[in-house]
Amino acid sequence: MKRTDFYYELPEELIAQEPLQDRSSSRLMILDRNNGNTEHKRFYDIVDELNEGDTLILNDTKVLPARLYGHKEETGGAIEFLLLHKHTLDTWEVILKPGRKAKKGAKIVFGNGELKAEILDVINDGNRLVKFEYDGVFEEVLDRLGEMPLPHYITKKLEDKERYQTVYAKIPGSAAAPTAGLHFTPDLLKKIKDKGVNIGYVTLHVGLGTFRPVKANDILEHKMHSEFYILPEETAELVNKTKDCGKRIISVGTTATRVLETVGKEKMPLKAKTGWTDIFIYPGKKFNVIDALITNFHLPESTLIMLVSALAGRENVLSAYNEAVKEKYRFFSFGDAMFIR
Repeated sequence: MKRTDFYYELPEELIAQEPLQDRSSSRLMILDRNNGNTEHKRFYDIVDELNEGDTLILNDTKVLPARLYGHKEETGGAIEFLLLHKHTLDTWEVILKPGRKAKKGAKIVFGNGELKAEILDVINDGNRLVKFEYDGVFEEVLDRLGEMPLPHYITKKLEDKERYQTVYAKIPGSAAAPTAGLHFTPDLLKKIKDKGVNIGYVTLHVGLGTFRPVKANDILEHKMHSEFYILPEETAELVNKTKDCGKRIISVGTTATRVLETVGKEKMPLKAKTGWTDIFIYPGKKFNVIDALITNFHLPESTLIMLVSALAGRENVLSAYNEAVKEKYRFFSFGDAMFIR
């Protein structure tokens, strides 16, 4: 299977540069994966697509304002940090720009000196292991000094950090938002609950690898990045109960899907689990847990469009994407949504 099998033409002007004022008023394409038929609605109409007893699974990760701008203590040279993973309480793996000048032992100052970092080591792919010094709570310092690490295709500055968070974001750790969830509002979630739909949560901390392009022409040669996940006991029990009742598991986003299918590929019923996943889902892969998916429109030739194609069929997905281009849907992180049923 070739990377180019998942290509489609996308005019640059359809890449959404900012979120809508009302999260739930984005457009919603409904794709029937059995016959490829589509419908066009608004996201708040998702309530009509859910049935009593169904279970909606949300990813409650919270995006860190992980981009920091500072300067080298010795020379004053500008340095940009992008936080990737926490190793211990105050040590992190980071990407640096410019990296070649930041050697082991170098010290970096951020803001007015309220946050400092020392480079401890050069590790994977030229990334650095750094130790931070600060007073107070690290997350609060980061919230004051950091910027949201928006994807490369968003060139407009985000005025409100909270618009790159879901309204149910809870557990800090992501370098990118689980964007399918950005369409939900507290009011919409209440309407869904009032209809008798269950809501469960998983955590998957989205890494920057989610934007890594597939370079290999044969997609089976692509190496997936690993991401940390948590499947709580109460969510596992909710999924099992829903399945036993013959109702649907509806995943919100590819990240929640990856958690459920990572644990579900081992055996059903699900059991609580925490770990790292590098699962790669592409056409031909079987889904053991989810029955339907709420997702955004993804980049051409990405692992995300491959996952969606595994669920709905490559031809159905590409036809729907071409229709979305024709109808001028908004694409990617701040774009419109698709419900695959």
